[in-house]
Amino acid sequence: MTFKVYSGPVGIDAVSPIHKDRMLFKEFPSFDDALSWASHIKETGRVAFLIEDETGRTLSKREIAAAIADRDARDVRGVTARRG
Repeated sequence: MTFKVYSGPVGIDAVSPIHKDRMLFKEFPSFDDALSWASHIKETGRVAFLIEDETGRTLSKREIAAAIADRDARDVRGVTARRG
């Protein structure tokens, strides 16, 4: 399954489907890779505002932030996050 990570400037929120087609995205083979990219681009002054899988299921900007925070918290506690 593939995942698209849509990104934009800090402050962007949800966008309409028409505008989404013109937004930047990067495609990944796994959710973990997509989440890692979403975390990485935060350091570059951009933000991931949507992750979408090939079936159309989506994670919003807030859901992405929560997933990254959860993963980071598990890493800090020394618990290995499940990969795959």
